[in-house]
Amino acid sequence: MDEARYAAAGVDIDAGNRMVELIKPLLRRTARAGADAEIGGFGGLFDLKAAGFSDPILVAATDGVGTKVKIAVETSRHDTIGIDLVAMSVNDLVVQGAEPLFFLDYFACGKLDPAVGAKVVAGIATGCREARCALIGGETAEMPGVYHGGDYDLAGFAVGAVARDALLPRPDIAPGDVVLGLASRGVHANGFSLVRRVVAASGLSWEAPAPFAPERSLGHALLTPTRLYVRSCLAAIRRTKAVKALAHITGGGFIDNIPRVLPRALSAVLDLDRVPVHPVFKWLAATGGIAEREMLRTFNCGIGMVAVLDPRSAEEASAVLTAQGETVVRLGDVIPAGEEARVSFRGHLDLTW
Repeated sequence: MDEARYAAAGVDIDAGNRMVELIKPLLRRTARAGADAEIGGFGGLFDLKAAGFSDPILVAATDGVGTKVKIAVETSRHDTIGIDLVAMSVNDLVVQGAEPLFFLDYFACGKLDPAVGAKVVAGIATGCREARCALIGGETAEMPGVYHGGDYDLAGFAVGAVARDALLPRPDIAPGDVVLGLASRGVHANGFSLVRRVVAASGLSWEAPAPFAPERSLGHALLTPTRLYVRSCLAAIRRTKAVKALAHITGGGFIDNIPRVLPRALSAVLDLDRVPVHPVFKWLAATGGIAEREMLRTFNCGIGMVAVLDPRSAEEASAVLTAQGETVVRLGDVIPAGEEARVSFRGHLDLTW
């Protein structure tokens, strides 16, 4: 047997080093107070004092992008999937009132293509800049035999901080509080196993015009990245002092996510006819024969974030959120919990296609 070499086993250390050099400038552009966003050490550093915190609670979140990554691979569109990766974690931080501080990524593949990896990290850096958190490190793993062809997977890890007296959800949530909904950009990064199944059944290719957005290809339209709600929600929290809870509408939809931030004695009633249903959901429901209840538990259906507020401050908070670029709807109310579901509905989603 010839001398064994790591490269012959399918792992190219030099390719990893080339990718590091490609992404260093991207990371530097995410620097913020507390982190210089330089990479090369064995761990990333963050200085809480330099970031202005004296007695914070740290909040951590981790997530991936699910099988949405398959569409990125199959369409060779790698520039936005990193935004999804950041959004899925930092949106979970802000629901606890936390300001995202730093982010780390994990990129695993069968054979590393430094150019593809750099495009993915460029999207991660874009998401970090929008969320104002530093990208301080990550890991690239080349794993031949585990991943095949051009397949790769992503995981993200975000850490934020919140002052002890500003932690959400607040304990004073009460019947009569208002539930506001913030519009989504589309499917975001949940439910893509079902999305891909519907697309397969439709017979459409990724390059076909999207039925719900014919100016773009189907693959491009479905890769629309998850909306980042960090800046707008932090602005509403800090300027109005009225936000009592936030819920990121991810897997589980309204049904599973809203109860996570409500006291056990309370529930929410939502007016479904006020939900601005994105055309992609109408197409999915019609093409896949998906019932309304399944839509509500699988997808965001057009609302990516929910806020619970004192009714006296709902108008002011709506104005702040709108000024930050959000589309805001009054979605419903907090009510005493009954013997049935913690989230109940009035009316129906407009799924007409």
